[in-house]
Order: sequence, then structure tokens, then C-alpha cells
Amino acid sequence: MILECSQCRTRYLVPDSAIGAEGRTVRCASCKHSWFQAPQVLDLATRASPADVKAEARKPLPNYPAAEPQPAPRATTKAAPRVFVDDSLPDPANGYDPFAPEPPFKPRRNPAKKWTAAAFVAGFSMLLGTGAILYSGAPGIAASLGLGLGEIETPLRFAEKKDVERRTPPGGGELFAVSGKVVNPTGTRQHVPDIRVELRDSAGQLVDSWRITPEVRSLDPNASIDFNSAKLNIPANVRIVEFSFASEIGG
Repeated sequence: MILECSQCRTRYLVPDSAIGAEGRTVRCASCKHSWFQAPQVLDLATRASPADVKAEARKPLPNYPAAEPQPAPRATTKAAPRVFVDDSLPDPANGYDPFAPEPPFKPRRNPAKKWTAAAFVAGFSMLLGTGAILYSGAPGIAASLGLGLGEIETPLRFAEKKDVERRTPPGGGELFAVSGKVVNPTGTRQHVPDIRVELRDSAGQLVDSWRITPEVRSLDPNASIDFNSAKLNIPANVRIVEFSFASEIGG
């Protein structure tokens, strides 16, 4: 059987048994072109005589290069799975056993220490908050709670005449009203602090108190300013009224 490459036209002489009855894929040894070669179709209508067959067999075969059969496809193998190594894990070469059992229990933490620390932080925060309220802009809060911030040193004086009276306002209840005058006896300008009013019973015990913010904070030499204030629902056992200069809240 003669095969001819369709690309480079190189011809080959191969036995029919090399192609087989089903045909096969062959490859040109010259240009490496591959194609499927079908088996040779026998013409049964015209059969050669035995003499022609013998004569054909005696003819020398051309020196055709042998056709190179197409190699069978190689069996593909799956790639081995990749193994990722975590360098952060302990190295078994250093004595670490990854299969060693863990301890049956872990040390138990003491929750009392955590709650003690939390209570301390909460108490300290409340203390800071209370101090901020008393010292940062809530005039009269400390006084209404009876928390005086102490008297301050000032050359200013209260005039001798001070008026104290109880009134009944139109809306009901009892109004305790006080009034007086602050004098600057010096020859220099003076700062006017808050005025604190303290109400005490006959035994000298503090019953109630509040603050009065003066209308002006600066008083000229030998000048004076008036003040007045009132508060509702003062207890009836008040017998003593005292006036003093106190450090300012939020001022």
C-alpha cells in the first residue's frame, strides 16, 4: 500500500497489515504532518491473474522511507496535591509532638479580680463626675445640697442693714426673702464673689442654704451694690440667717 503525505507529497510504501482493516493515524517522517489513513478498498470486480500477481511480486520495491506511525497518546497522570506548610507551628524537630494530648483542664481565672477592678473604675468615674458638676457650671447645686465650698478672703463687707421676711406669693406656698448691700471700703477696685445665704435653727444647725450671684462682678472703690433673693418652702424652724462670701461655682 502506497501512502502519500498531503503536505509535502512524500510517498511511502507500507504493508496493508500496518494500516489494518479499521485504518489508523500516521505521521510523515519528513514534515511531521499527521493524518488518518483509511484501509485500501479492494476492487472485487477486476481481479488480477496469478501470473500478474507473480510478475508484480518480482518487481523491485522502490526505496521509499518507512512511514512513522503516530505514537500512542501518553497516559495523563494527575498532579500530586500541593502541601502547604505553616511556618508558625512549632517544629517537631525541636521536641514538639503535634499528637501529644492536651492537659485535661486549663487554669481557672479568678472572676472576682475582674469585677473588683471594674467596680473601682466605676466608682472613680462617679467621683470625677460629681466633682465636675460641682465645679463646672451648676451654680447653686452644691449650696442646695448643703455642700459649701468655704468662705474666701475679701475686703468687701456687708452693710449692717439686712432685710429678712416671709411672704405668701399669689401662687401659694411661703416665700423666704432676703436682701442687703455689699460695700467696698477700700480705695481699689474689687472683685465681687458669690453670696451665700445660710438658714439655721435655734441650735445653730444648718437647715437650708443657697447662693446669690451678684449683678456685677467688679465694684469700684468706696462703692456698693444691692442684692436680693428668695426661696420657697423654707422650714418654719429657721431662726438665724447668715451671709458670707463664697468661692464661685462655674465662675
